[in-house]
Amino acid sequence: MRADNSQHIVDAARRRSEYTRSKAVQALRSLDAAGEPITFEHVAKRAGVSRSWLYTQPDLRAEIEQLRVVPGQRPGSPVPARQRTSDASLLRRLEAANTRVRQLTEENRRLRDQVSSALGEQRADRITRDQARGR
Repeated sequence: MRADNSQHIVDAARRRSEYTRSKAVQALRSLDAAGEPITFEHVAKRAGVSRSWLYTQPDLRAEIEQLRVVPGQRPGSPVPARQRTSDASLLRRLEAANTRVRQLTEENRRLRDQVSSALGEQRADRITRDQARGR
């Protein structure tokens, strides 16, 4: 009677499945990092897997659907997920920009006052010199 070697077949299938999955995840990450369009076709080509296989993987399918080009967006220039900003981040940046604008406005006011004072002193010195020379 032959030995049951089915476990070896099951293990090989599991390893092949894990390898295929890792290729798909890596393809997805590299497309996203490069800012290239994320579609089922692009991920399948980059990973060397079939599109139908991608559709059968719920987590990969959800991620591709989330990251793929939004209608109305130019297909050649999607923003990678790691570069997208949140509303909270945008608000912090806006607050920082407003604070900086206020600081610069105050600095400009101080500098205008200093220039005005310096020009007034120069004019007063010139008048004093001219009066001393008898002009």
